[in-house]
Amino acid sequence: MVHVSDEVFDDMVNDALDLIPEEFARRMGNVVVLVGDRNEDNPEILGLYEGVALTERTFDHTGYLPDTISIYKGALEDVCDTEEQLAHEVMVTVFHEVGHYFGIEEDQLHHLGWG
Repeated sequence: MVHVSDEVFDDMVNDALDLIPEEFARRMGNVVVLVGDRNEDNPEILGLYEGVALTERTFDHTGYLPDTISIYKGALEDVCDTEEQLAHEVMVTVFHEVGHYFGIEEDQLHHLGWG
């Protein structure tokens, strides 16, 4: 297990978001990325996308609250031994949840290496 400050962890999340290719980042609207310690219902999960994937939205999908991508600091720290490993797992988790936003299914995300 490794522990980093909230500021260092936030920087890791921001660094991962900066790695999203521009053509995808440009299409990410009405979504917010949140950092929490753990998911209340499932404390072991590393991240969670909540919303309606782009592939499932209809032409009249307006007036909704933003979709959310939650990244769980405590859960990620639990599965990592070094700060470098944590930064990598944060990146994989961010990409994984962003993938869900774009409608990519779990098995395809694993195939792509985004756990």
